[in-house]
Amino acid sequence: MADAKVIPFDEDRPRRRPMGRRVRVAPQAEPAAEPVVEVEQVPRAAGAGQDPGGGWDKRIAGGLAFLRRRVTGDYEVDDFGYDKELTDQVLMSLLRPLYDKYFRVEVKGIENIPKEGGALIVANHSGTLPLDGLMLQVAVHDHHPAQRHLRLLAADLVFMLPVVNELARKAGHTLACAEDAQRLLEAGELVGVMPEGFKGIGKPFGDRYKLQRFGRGGFVSTALRAGTPIVPCSIVGAEEIYPMVGNAKTLARLLGIPYFPITPTFPWLGPLGALPLPTKWTIQFGEPISTAGYAAEAAEDPMLMFNLTDQVREQIQHTLYKLLVQRRSVFF
Repeated sequence: MADAKVIPFDEDRPRRRPMGRRVRVAPQAEPAAEPVVEVEQVPRAAGAGQDPGGGWDKRIAGGLAFLRRRVTGDYEVDDFGYDKELTDQVLMSLLRPLYDKYFRVEVKGIENIPKEGGALIVANHSGTLPLDGLMLQVAVHDHHPAQRHLRLLAADLVFMLPVVNELARKAGHTLACAEDAQRLLEAGELVGVMPEGFKGIGKPFGDRYKLQRFGRGGFVSTALRAGTPIVPCSIVGAEEIYPMVGNAKTLARLLGIPYFPITPTFPWLGPLGALPLPTKWTIQFGEPISTAGYAAEAAEDPMLMFNLTDQVREQIQHTLYKLLVQRRSVFF
């Protein structure tokens, strides 16, 4: 397998088919009536088994209904394979303990994300493994008043790995190419991109919180074509979860991966060394940069691309330094 790389937003990528209607998986049999109503009609003794959180009976009934829809195929996915129900009820639930209890993520500036319509969220990338993207997805969903879903643009390596490929598509992620990003933005979706790619996530621990190159500004061009705002995002805390002190490049080439990290615990402690350190995270969304005032041909202006890309990068870097000064400790 060739060395993985982040696919740039180039114009010469093959065009994808236009956004179509949502795909509905045909049910194999006539679905049974929702069991929730049946459970609510069962008489119960006063105060017996009551749950202030909404009732275990309702949760169990909802879970059974969910499983029935999975078995019968009575659920929807869109053109990219995004499964909203599975993401909300399963994937987010699995990530939430890591988000709330382990990394204790604090979110700032959530009001800078539009209540509706398309927007491009641009964030720094770090941490050896891409946990920052997943935590960013939970932050947007759980803290935004409209519980919006973030559609992340991922490197081609993500879609070459078994199981990971399927889960990524179910969670709403798609390949990092201009065509897919523009289709999502024009459809009113929130799209997340981390322009540093593997240069950011695989950088040495000594370069932590120093932004790497943001490429050729393809994300700016995409936002201009779609006419959507750009929201800078700074993430503090991910840099320290796997302090990368070395890179076994020869082994990385043999495995066909961009780098093979060496940390103080991995590979020395085996699987135990793969556990991330419980750092304290802060995610801050900056003021959006509007693209509404630019003409259609602005997306072809290289100088404008450079200036806007540099503006986004500088805003993220400045916020990172500000958050680092404010935090008391890596772990608290």
